[in-house]
Amino acid sequence: MEPALISPAKMLLFGFIPTAIFSLLIPMIGVGLFAYIMAKRIIPLILASPDFRFDRICTRTINVLKLWLGQYRQPRYMVGGLIHILIFAGFIVLSIRSNQLVIVGLSEDFVVPGMGGIVGHIYNILKDYAATIVLITCIIAAVRRGLFSPERYKVPARYGKAHTGEAIFVLGMISVLMISESLFEASSVAASIQAGLHAEYLAPLSLAWFLKMMLLSSSKGTLQVVHILSYYVHDVTFFSFLCFLPMGKHFHVITSLFNVFFMKLDKGTIKPVKWGVTDEQLDDLESFGVKKFEDFTWKHMLDFYSCADCGRCSDQCPANAVGRPLSPRFISIKARELCFESYPLEKGAKISKGMPLIAGLLEDDDKGIYTEDEIWSCTTCGACEQECPIMIEYIDKIVDMRRGMVDEGAVPQSLQKPLKALEKRGNPWGKMEKKRAEWTKDLDVPVKILDKKTTADTLYFLDSITSYDDRIQDIAKATARVLTAAGIDFGILGKAEKDSGHEVRRFGEEMLFQDLKAKNTGAIEKAGVSNIVTTDPHAYNALKKDYDNLPPVEHISEVIAKAVTSGKIRLKPVENKELVFTYHDPCYLGRHNDMYDIPRDVLDAIPGLNRVDMTKSRDRSFCCGGGGLMLFYEPEEEMRMGQLRVEMAEEAGANVIVTACPFCMVNLEDAIKTSGLEGKMEAIDLVELIDNHLIME
Repeated sequence: MEPALISPAKMLLFGFIPTAIFSLLIPMIGVGLFAYIMAKRIIPLILASPDFRFDRICTRTINVLKLWLGQYRQPRYMVGGLIHILIFAGFIVLSIRSNQLVIVGLSEDFVVPGMGGIVGHIYNILKDYAATIVLITCIIAAVRRGLFSPERYKVPARYGKAHTGEAIFVLGMISVLMISESLFEASSVAASIQAGLHAEYLAPLSLAWFLKMMLLSSSKGTLQVVHILSYYVHDVTFFSFLCFLPMGKHFHVITSLFNVFFMKLDKGTIKPVKWGVTDEQLDDLESFGVKKFEDFTWKHMLDFYSCADCGRCSDQCPANAVGRPLSPRFISIKARELCFESYPLEKGAKISKGMPLIAGLLEDDDKGIYTEDEIWSCTTCGACEQECPIMIEYIDKIVDMRRGMVDEGAVPQSLQKPLKALEKRGNPWGKMEKKRAEWTKDLDVPVKILDKKTTADTLYFLDSITSYDDRIQDIAKATARVLTAAGIDFGILGKAEKDSGHEVRRFGEEMLFQDLKAKNTGAIEKAGVSNIVTTDPHAYNALKKDYDNLPPVEHISEVIAKAVTSGKIRLKPVENKELVFTYHDPCYLGRHNDMYDIPRDVLDAIPGLNRVDMTKSRDRSFCCGGGGLMLFYEPEEEMRMGQLRVEMAEEAGANVIVTACPFCMVNLEDAIKTSGLEGKMEAIDLVELIDNHLIME
C-alpha cells in the first residue's frame, strides 16, 4: 500500500531532482566536518602528559551507569538538576529516532533493528512524550537562563563574558529538533487519516498529537511540503548541532561519558608528579609540575572540554565565598579557551604549543591565564569535586601547578619560612625535635615513647600542630586519657616523629614530602606497632592515602565509637541542658574519607546531648580554611572562612561547635573571637568532649 505522502527518499524536487541526494550529502558533510573538528580537538590530548585511567573497569562502568546515565548528582541543585535530567533523558530516548531519520531519507522503510512490531509502537509513544517534555523543559530553561539566571551562572568582569547566548542558542536548536521531528510524524499521520489509510498512533496530548490536530484540515500539498521541509530542517539542525558541540561549553554532551568513565577513583590521593615515574626516579626529572598547557595530563584536558559551566563548583568553593581570587569554574573555562586558541580549527593555522599558564612564571611575563594568588588560594577541601556532576578534578591540577611554581622558586613569602623549618626540623614552626613529647610531662596518665626497648600495640601519631601548639596539646592530653580509659596499649614516636607531610605535598613540595614520608615510615617500622591512631584528619589522610605499607590507620573517632559500643568506655550525661552542639565536618575526614556518621554517633552516645546540623554539613561542609599550609599563608580575601563558618553555626542555633581536627579548632576558635562571640559560643574537639564525659571507674 502506497503511503499518503511521498517520503524524502523518493521525493523529486522540481519534478526531476531526487531529494535523496540531500539525504546523502547532508550526513556526509556533517559527519566529515564533525570528524575533522574532533580530530583537531584530540591533538592536545595526544600531546599531553600520560595518565593511567584504565584500571578497575567494572567500577568505572558502574560509575558511568550511576553518575552519567543515572545523573546521580544533578538533583543536588534541584531545579537546574531536574531540567537537565529531563533534557538528558529525552535525548537518550530520541537518539534512536534521530539516527533512524538520517537513514529514512535514503530508505523510507528502514526500521532500527529490534524496533519493529509492539516494541516499535511502545517506543513511538515514549519518544512522542519525550519530545514534548524536552521542548517544554527547553522553554523553561531558556526563560530561567535569560530572565531569572541563578547567581552561579554570572561571570565577573575579570573572567570575560557569560555564555548565556550560547546556552539559549543550543536550547533553541534542541527545540527545533523536537518540533521538526514531531512535524514530520504529524504531517504523515494527518495525511494518512485524510486518505483513510492506516496511521501511526500518536501519544495523546503529546507535541506530535497537537500538531496532527492542527494539520488535519490542511491540504495534501501543504502536508507534503511540511513533511519534506520538516525532515530536512531536522537533518540540517541535527548535524549542525553535532558540529557545534565541540565549539564551546556544550562539548560536555560528547565528552562527559568518557570523563565519568575515566574519573579519579581514589578520593583524598594526589596524582604522582608524573605517571610512570617512581618516587626513586624523581631526582632524574628535569622539570616538576605543570607550567605549560601541554604539561597537563590528557584526562585533565578532557576535564576542560567537559566543563558545562554550571557554576556548581564555584558556588560551593569556600575560597570563592570569602572573596579569594579563585573560582574553580574558571580554572576549567580559561584553560579550555586557551586550548581552543592554541589549537585552532582552521586548516593550516599556526599551533601555539607551550603556552604558559601562570602569569610571570616563565619568560613571557605578560602571558598566562592564571595568577599565582589564584592557585595558592585553594585549601584542597574538595568541595568543588564533590559537587561536579561530571566528575571534573581540580585538586590534582592545582597541586601540579603549585609543583611547577615551587620548581621555579615562585613561593609566597609567608610560606618560605615554614617550608625551611620543615626541611630543617621536620615541623613548620622550626621547634626542636625533642620538644615533640613535652606535652606528656605532668600528664595524669603514662605515655610511652616508643623505641627499640619500649613497644606498644598502637601508635598515637600526633603530627606537628598537635605536638607543638599549646592549645592543641590539650587534644593530645585528652586523647591519652581516652585511649587509657579504653584499655589500649599505645605510645608515641616522640622526637622520631616528623610532620606527616600532608600539607607539604598539597603545597607542591614533592621532594620534601618524600623525605618526611621516608623518615616517618622508618620510625613507624622500628616501633613495630600493629595499629596507628591519630586525632588529625590530615595526618589520617596522609598515612592512609600518601604512605605505603603501614599498619591499619584509624581516626580517634573510630576508636572511641568501638570503645563505646563494646562498653569499654561509658559516658555521663551532659550537665548543661541549655547547650546546643553542632558538628563541623573536617574536609579530610568527611569529603576525602567519607566519615560522616561515626563522629556523630560518638556525639549522640553522650546522654542528653542536643545536636543540630548546620545547613552546610556532611559532604557540603564548609572548609575552615586550614588545608594546604593555609595556617601560614596570608591570602587576599574579604573575610576569613572560619568567620563564615561560625556564622553558619549561629544560624543553626548552636552555641558549641564540635570538630575533630586540630586545624579546624585553631581557625574556629580564632573566628569566634574575631566575630565577637567569645563567651556566647565555644569550639571543642570531639576527643576533648568525650574526655570531659568519661565515667571513671
